[in-house]
Amino acid sequence: MKKLIFYFSAILFCGISYAQDMKKFNLYKPAENAEQGIAEAVKKAKEQGKHVFIQSGGNWCVWCARFDDFIKTDKQIDSLVKADFVVYHLNYSKENYNPKTLAKYGYPQRFGFPVFLILGGNGKLIHTQNSVYLEDGAKSYDRKEVIGFLMDWRPAALDPQQYKEQ
Repeated sequence: MKKLIFYFSAILFCGISYAQDMKKFNLYKPAENAEQGIAEAVKKAKEQGKHVFIQSGGNWCVWCARFDDFIKTDKQIDSLVKADFVVYHLNYSKENYNPKTLAKYGYPQRFGFPVFLILGGNGKLIHTQNSVYLEDGAKSYDRKEVIGFLMDWRPAALDPQQYKEQ
């Protein structure tokens, strides 16, 4: 019986601790003008020879918080993101669903959240990624899958010079 109470207490404590962390998670800005924010990200990406990485989700989204923590705490993944992408966080919440912006990109919310959009330096959508394919079980993301995704959609991967026949 003591073991059962201990396990229940541990699970409850972890849940409460994580809920408190979600209260601190404030990556998305519901009041922000998404069209303007994305245009600024596209301009910056074009100037720097990068792509735009849009993470759509909300401050309510546990998996959005997990992904943000995952990429920031893994130095290699963080470096890949910073080297090849300008990141924009597109809000989806009861305060602002950004329906016009999501319609423009083909309704990516159909995949759930977070959902990732890759835009070229010209602002055109080149890929929509359902994040479930990058997950590793019920609590985290798969490092190998995330690195593969980032490598597959970085500007160098789409450079025609990479594919010239010898």
